[in-house]
Amino acid sequence: MLRFWLLLLGSGAVLPLCFADTPNIAPSAPVTQAESVEKATNAFRAVTPGHVDGRIAWVTAAMLGQYHYSGQRFDAALSSKFLDRYLDTLDSQHLHFTQADLAEFEHYRTNLDRLTLTRSGQADTRPACEIFNRFMERLQQHVAYVDELLKADPFSFDADERIVLNRHESPYPKDLAEAKTIWRERLRAEYLQEKLGKEFSHKKAETNSAAAQTPHPESAAAAATNAPPKKTDAQEIVETLSHRYHRTLHSFLEWDHDDVLQIYLTTLAHVYDPHSDYLGRPQLDSFTIAMNLSLFGIGAELTSSEDGYCTIRRLLPGGPAMKSKKVKENDRIIAVAQADQTPVDIVDMSLNKAVQLIRGPKGTEVRLTLQPAGADSGQRTVVSLIRDEIPLEDQAAKAKIIELPDDRGQNVRIGLIDLPSFYAPFDVTGSRHAETKANDSGSTKSTTGDVARLLTKLKAENVKGIILDLRYNGGGSLEEAIRLTGLFIKDGPVVQIRNGAGKIESGDDTDPSILYDGPMIVLTSRFSASASEIVAGALQDYGRALIVGDSSTHGKGTVQMVDPLKPAMQLSDSELTNDPGALKVTIKKFYRPSGASTQKKGVVPDIVLPSVRNEYKDIGERSLENALEWDTIRSAKYDPVDEVAPYLPALLKRSTERVAADPEYNYVRQDIDLVKKQQADKTISLNEKQRLKEQEEADARVKARDKERLARKTPPETVYEIFLTNALLPGLPPPVPKTNGLPPLAKGPKPAPGATTNATVAAGTSASAPVDPTDDALDDEKPPAVDAMLAETEHILVDYLYLLPRNSVAATSPTAGGVR
Repeated sequence: MLRFWLLLLGSGAVLPLCFADTPNIAPSAPVTQAESVEKATNAFRAVTPGHVDGRIAWVTAAMLGQYHYSGQRFDAALSSKFLDRYLDTLDSQHLHFTQADLAEFEHYRTNLDRLTLTRSGQADTRPACEIFNRFMERLQQHVAYVDELLKADPFSFDADERIVLNRHESPYPKDLAEAKTIWRERLRAEYLQEKLGKEFSHKKAETNSAAAQTPHPESAAAAATNAPPKKTDAQEIVETLSHRYHRTLHSFLEWDHDDVLQIYLTTLAHVYDPHSDYLGRPQLDSFTIAMNLSLFGIGAELTSSEDGYCTIRRLLPGGPAMKSKKVKENDRIIAVAQADQTPVDIVDMSLNKAVQLIRGPKGTEVRLTLQPAGADSGQRTVVSLIRDEIPLEDQAAKAKIIELPDDRGQNVRIGLIDLPSFYAPFDVTGSRHAETKANDSGSTKSTTGDVARLLTKLKAENVKGIILDLRYNGGGSLEEAIRLTGLFIKDGPVVQIRNGAGKIESGDDTDPSILYDGPMIVLTSRFSASASEIVAGALQDYGRALIVGDSSTHGKGTVQMVDPLKPAMQLSDSELTNDPGALKVTIKKFYRPSGASTQKKGVVPDIVLPSVRNEYKDIGERSLENALEWDTIRSAKYDPVDEVAPYLPALLKRSTERVAADPEYNYVRQDIDLVKKQQADKTISLNEKQRLKEQEEADARVKARDKERLARKTPPETVYEIFLTNALLPGLPPPVPKTNGLPPLAKGPKPAPGATTNATVAAGTSASAPVDPTDDALDDEKPPAVDAMLAETEHILVDYLYLLPRNSVAATSPTAGGVR
């Protein structure tokens, strides 16, 4: 049976992409809103268990009991937690289930264990379906009530009212009448938000119009004559909210027994700990893609639009879609067909299911029925594509070389390596591939091989220090974390691993060669988790690298194993027609060489920089339900090099003074105060004047900051981007164009690992989308986002180089160390 050890944050791999391999379908006739309401109301059919769901549930529960680190028995106490967690998973905001519903489900509280681990080896999964069906009944009632309110209720927002939007910790409504009161309050809040948005847009449009040239009166009159009647703001808001609610309802109406089982068994796994998961086939596919950084498909990033269409957001270089020259960004996919099979209509289909149709084995044909971007709604074209392997190179390791002045006024080169995850070859269908280094063609094979290539290039270009950016690295392969750490230390223990029986083993770097032995900073955040914490913790224990970042890393100190369920199902191929997926289960905890666990507490940096993330209470392991506890074990034997401690007081003093005077960090401190105020007051105002005033103040604050940033002098930095594809080429590429007054290194915020589900969905607008005349781009010039933490870390590294003896810095010459 395949067992692959990994350390990964969240319930699944986070892929900001949705890739398609899809069949074609005949176009659907347009549906009016009234028809959509009636269709949605009548479309739901109660979900019932599939014929092998019981066996899948039994095997999953049995494996959790057998393999999980905690050794918890699935008993009545765990059953009670299971019921509460399942209700909360379906209705996290406590909007739909009533107290009467809960009373009706109460008989399951101490019986789910007996219904699941039966002697027959077939679990009874009817509770999962029964509870989901009741949720759907309440959701339909919710949407129907919203329709009534939007038709009849003239909302007003002149009273001094406040409501709680986050009801996660609030009690479920007593009955349907109380639920409707809550639904109405939330709808009013949403209506007001839309209203404020439109009022704000009108003000911007007026400002832009005043600044623009006034059109000729005759042409303006002609345009007004030919234009269709314009909807009022109220009509547009009603249409937007109605569509939003019905889209939500429609997405749940598509659920079948597989979807319900996915949520039900994942909930069971989460009762053991937040990082154990049941991975159905779609979720397992996404997980495998994230680990391998490649997939088999057409090479298109997809997004789901508000009107229910699956739209091509971006084409990946070298993919079948781009090579065909017949598929363009913003094309809509209407239908998908496998080879010569009948097309399947995917309009209004969930993006996850559409993607499953589009993905497929390498070399197979998929036919897409497209509505070309900008074409008439009736225009259709059919494109046949042959699926191929698509490397996800933008999610692989990458680097930059930065030239900037030091305190002596001399230019110094430093290197930045951005590592999004610890990826490695992974094949869930059989044994794990042997790990190999990246080959000369540039294909991505493993984290360590890729970072080694980048380090070799940085050394060849004579960088004096390295920043390893792990701020958004949620983890991945345990073996890769050990191997990567070995690039920077001579040899010795990198991590200690303890299983549920208390047995401790050591994950050691056994290769005495060092690829890079120069000055080094590891940059971390509250999103750095698992394998990232192993690397940061080990390099800190050895005194090999200075750790800089948020007040702590995420705090995930557990190891998961992925086991396919099929071998344990013991069913014939005729009985088991589909892959039942796999179980990702926590089997071990890891500890630093010093013996300290990173579980819950994470890795505390040597230099902590102010960050708004530090103030959020819901980021980090300690905020997750059923997280394992922090503890310690005996220290391993290792030889620290103590390259940080002698310089830390001076580095901390310099950084503290610089941060106190930095205007960017002044903005960070202001934002921290706002976050603290918002967290203290968990309500939101429904008074229009007050909300408009708050919005105007926020806009004025943004404009003042933009003006100040644009007035800054251009930093004396030159930046070169190094990718795996150009790391083997001689010399440097052209430098990155400098931005007005801001570091060219600036990176916008990335999503937190685990914040998305296993769906590989990317929301957002393509660069070729039409321009909104009220868009901010037509206001004053906008500076790019500023990465204050990275900019300060650069300064800290330059300080570090300045304080080091000259011969220590010289050790980073291209001949130092050996390539592993």
